[in-house]
Amino acid sequence: MHPTPLPAFEDNYIWTLRGDDGRAIVVDPGEAGPVLAAADAGLRPQAILLTHHHADHIGGVEELLRRWPGLPVLAPDDDRIPVASRRVGDDERVELGGWAFDVLAVPGHTVSHIAFHGHGLLFCGDTLFSLGCGRMFEGTPAQMLASLDRLAALPGDTLVCCGHEYTLSNAAFARAVEPDNPALARRIEEAQAMRQSGRPTLPSTLAGECDTNPFLRVDAPAVRAAVASQAGHAPGDRVATFAALRRWKDGFRA
Repeated sequence: MHPTPLPAFEDNYIWTLRGDDGRAIVVDPGEAGPVLAAADAGLRPQAILLTHHHADHIGGVEELLRRWPGLPVLAPDDDRIPVASRRVGDDERVELGGWAFDVLAVPGHTVSHIAFHGHGLLFCGDTLFSLGCGRMFEGTPAQMLASLDRLAALPGDTLVCCGHEYTLSNAAFARAVEPDNPALARRIEEAQAMRQSGRPTLPSTLAGECDTNPFLRVDAPAVRAAVASQAGHAPGDRVATFAALRRWKDGFRA
């Protein structure tokens, strides 16, 4: 099975997990067009997985259901996702044909955000990005950090399939936080080469993110020191460090 990102809008990815026979899971189809185009080339959607309610992740579902009536749509328990046919929650295991995923509650970006983990893959929506994390539109710093800690505890070879191509924009901030991180320098060079050749920078590996992503590295001395320098004081604990790091990122301009 092969995870493939379908570009959508300006920088979204609709993820597909496709078997050799064309049967596929579709994750967060914010618009229908890319999925319909893939179907014309042989993709056979079997189910849709939704991580959260934002329109750029669910906006294409209704049109896809007109093409494939009865297609299962699995989503978090949130009334803002009216297209769901099945609500799934934390620690639930979902089985769909030959696929099986564990559902992880990862609040922070939204309060009902979930992720799907299975087959060595993590479909994490807008919670974790390569070299970054989502904005906290609804959750608290403590919730978001706990969600990221939970994802970081998954096996290091897990492939991170997130919802946006943000790697290079996140890289500028990550380098400001840890300018002397050699793993980060290598990741930036790699990502630049990928984009220059028209390739996505995703999926990344979770181990790679733990080595380079400042939001997974709030306990690293270099990150703590950078946050303290930026804030003018040392945060009291790791939640405060994360909150200060996220505020820094929110106002950061390369």
